Amino acid sequence: MLDFTFTEEQKMLRDVARKFTDNEVRPFAAMIDEKEELPFEIITKAAELGFLGVVFPEQYGGGGFGEIGYCILLEEIARGCNSTAVTIGGHESLGAMAIYLCGNEEQKQKYLRPLAEGKLLAAFALTEPNAGSDAASMKTFATENGKSFLLNGNKTFITNGNIADVLVVFAVTDASKGVKGITAFIVEKKWNGFRAGKPEKKMGIRGSHTTDLFFENLEVPKENILGEIGNGFKVAMETLDVARVSLAAQCLGSSKEMLELSVKHANERKQFGKPIAEQQAIQFMLAEMASEIYQAESIIYRTAWMIDNNITCSRESAICKLVATETVCKIADRAMQIHGGMGYMREYPIERLYRDARVNRIFEGTNEIQHIVIARDVLKNGI
Repeated sequence: MLDFTFTEEQKMLRDVARKFTDNEVRPFAAMIDEKEELPFEIITKAAELGFLGVVFPEQYGGGGFGEIGYCILLEEIARGCNSTAVTIGGHESLGAMAIYLCGNEEQKQKYLRPLAEGKLLAAFALTEPNAGSDAASMKTFATENGKSFLLNGNKTFITNGNIADVLVVFAVTDASKGVKGITAFIVEKKWNGFRAGKPEKKMGIRGSHTTDLFFENLEVPKENILGEIGNGFKVAMETLDVARVSLAAQCLGSSKEMLELSVKHANERKQFGKPIAEQQAIQFMLAEMASEIYQAESIIYRTAWMIDNNITCSRESAICKLVATETVCKIADRAMQIHGGMGYMREYPIERLYRDARVNRIFEGTNEIQHIVIARDVLKNGI
């Protein structure tokens, strides 16, 4: 039965996450953006609190909070620093999640447990220079070689690419089968033949490392096939169906932060002899921001509930991603307008949050792809 209230345990998780964000993340957010580097101490502290495995069952070293708890966590952290939220998301929502959803018991014990406990970091390597939305154009390939596969090729725009210990890598094993010829592999950073490029210089979420990956005759044992041979595209889509909801939760947190900052500024900033909060134009913008946040929040936690109850929700997760990422960009624009010239200055957090917001409409499947996913499902299954 759908319950719109949080449990006491979920409320406690929010309190812990909020304190962590206020004390360990928010004070360093501007520095993280300026230096384009997330201090590893923050990730270490997050691991100590169990945040790097909060979504996974306790039997695999996780916190047992499920998708709802994980959305609560990312929402709170994103209010303080999107770079920190994206780093955790690349690890937990993507790399580790793929192993949880599609790995066998041996793989879960070997890789998922240390990932959930924060002893290792994960990444998810799908995108290539010429294969973004079109996964069938993938050029990284894996050739069978006795008891192993030899992996060759490169990936691009990989979150945590240079800091991850374990990577889920997608490669073509049979080019004649299109997406049905793609296989997922669990790869360890320490293996010969792996190299990560330098972190990219980005417009936003600059403290989150985004790198190219290179594979040259990297030998992957057959026991590290994730799922089945030729089932890699399904692994990727199942993982993204879950990850898009937590990405939406991150956008929700950032949206709430910008609304709160805008309300504070509107009450403090005076023009024409009174706070600008008394101007109807400002009130209307705040009302629209609050309304859009409420809509996003409602569908995010409803869909998280569906995931926790093992209800198929590919359409709903795409809707969450589409709505929340469009919302955070609209709210960033209105927040900038409310702050005026001050919001454009780098000493104010709105400038950073504005830059951080834009990429959300691109990664984990562009919003154009989400439109296609939603439309196809509507045409096939109706309302």
